[in-house]
Amino acid sequence: MGTDLNAPLGQNRKVSPGRKRAPRHSAARLAAFLVVAGVLGLSLWSAFGPRGDFRTPDPVDQQADEADIQPAVPATSSENAEVSPSGGGVRRERGLSGASVEETRNADGSVVRKFTPKDRDGTGPLIIEASRIGQDPRSAGFPNEDLVEATSYGKLPIVGPDGLRPMEQYARPWSGARGTRIAIVVGGLGLSQTGTQKAIRDLPPEVTLAFASSGNSLPRWMQEARREGHEILLQVPLEPFEDPANEPGPHTLRTDFSAKRNLDELHRAMGQITNYTGIMNYMGGRFLADADAMEPVMRDLSERGLLFLDDGTSAQSLSGTIAGALDMPHAFADVQLDATLSRDAILRKLDELERIARRNGSAIGVASAFDESVEAIAEWYPEASQRGLEIVGVAALAEQNSQQ
Repeated sequence: MGTDLNAPLGQNRKVSPGRKRAPRHSAARLAAFLVVAGVLGLSLWSAFGPRGDFRTPDPVDQQADEADIQPAVPATSSENAEVSPSGGGVRRERGLSGASVEETRNADGSVVRKFTPKDRDGTGPLIIEASRIGQDPRSAGFPNEDLVEATSYGKLPIVGPDGLRPMEQYARPWSGARGTRIAIVVGGLGLSQTGTQKAIRDLPPEVTLAFASSGNSLPRWMQEARREGHEILLQVPLEPFEDPANEPGPHTLRTDFSAKRNLDELHRAMGQITNYTGIMNYMGGRFLADADAMEPVMRDLSERGLLFLDDGTSAQSLSGTIAGALDMPHAFADVQLDATLSRDAILRKLDELERIARRNGSAIGVASAFDESVEAIAEWYPEASQRGLEIVGVAALAEQNSQQ
């Protein structure tokens, strides 16, 4: 047809007479390439040579660089892990323990951190504690080793190096809402195996359990109660007004003892178990009314970061006055729930406790681990929760009282 419209594209194309294809590798391009290669080689030799900036830094230079840039969250090695002496090889690590932290600082000043797990040495279970307040039920049976000291009486509670108190670590978490709150404390655990087992099994975890220091198998029951979510107290026998022959046990704290002897008896009792938020008196009308006897005991508890719960049975008790002077967490029980040991009487006392709580914002009821008490409290609890009451651990109310 006299045209190349039907010719395959790119084939038999005529070259315009005014445009000639330049040689692919001209002498000028070759010279430019050699210059660039020479400059690049000189730069690399300067950087990685014996006097370059990317050489292995001298120790002094490296220390100066590390001083200029420090990770905001330092990595802690697995050497900080602790092994509980009686935990059967259980290792404890805190926070970022066992993590490698790699930090990169960008040109604009921003910092990117990369967290990767380190290889873990050793065998057996590992507990990583990430929370300060309260404990996960799965590890609640183990004490925080930062909050105990080893003594001839056993492990005694102390305030941690960062100011964390046992009362905070072992408290049962609650909502924090300023509604109507009730704490119920059931005491006497450890004295009867069947009664202790029934209380731990049947009572809701919101109920605080108090273990008698003279009880049996206390470490076992403590761990079981903590795993079930209960906050716990330790009951210590104090001298009553009645005939000394009827005192509650051979290790009772007495007004005619020296302060040292009473503290020895207190520490002997406290060493029976761990993981409690505070101390509750067992009897003790005479002791609670004696300021000289009470003050050293209350001061020791305050310095150890514990609360004191007065069961409210003694009108002459000075525990509140002394606690106020020491600025320590303290609370009084408002109602003795099972003074009359029958289901109906206990339920009426629980209703009275609710009325007090609605009037004052909070209230504390105490009972003993009798079958009738446990059954009545377990029956009352679901209905009370539906009426908008929040059952809290006693530490929540003791802390509130100490701040008023």
